[in-house]
Amino acid sequence: MPVVSTAKHPERRSFQIVCAFAAPVEKVWQLWADPRKVERWWGPPGYPATFLRHDLTVPGRAIYHMPGPDGEPTFAYWRFLLIEPPTHLEIENGFGDEHGEPAGDIPASVVVVELEPAGEGTRMTVSTRFETVEALEQLLSLGMQEGMAAALGQADGILAEG
Repeated sequence: MPVVSTAKHPERRSFQIVCAFAAPVEKVWQLWADPRKVERWWGPPGYPATFLRHDLTVPGRAIYHMPGPDGEPTFAYWRFLLIEPPTHLEIENGFGDEHGEPAGDIPASVVVVELEPAGEGTRMTVSTRFETVEALEQLLSLGMQEGMAAALGQADGILAEG
């Protein structure tokens, strides 16, 4: 399991997950840059994401869906805010409609990904921040932190491939 730590920071309206991978930074970057790889780990086990669009540009968007509890697809989006390959990525992540427009009552978050060499591998820090403490608490109560940690736990298998 690549997750080495998780932390909640209410004073910063955020939570953080730190992972260690036995792969170089450039290869770990592809977990975010290649939509076919993202599909294989974004979403907790059993809830795979299907990316319909993945325009890795600023202000590009990604549109994806995952199976909801009732089996119907739940749509969501990424809006790329900052891209500095292969070490830094900032994404607005939220629930949306099939066109990638924000929808629903669940607040969006900003996901900041930082990759840095660590010995023979890569340290990845994923920080997710919210507009308010209430939004943070709402998403934590829905299991977002645990779900993201479980999702990231699927990345080692992808990185181990040739």
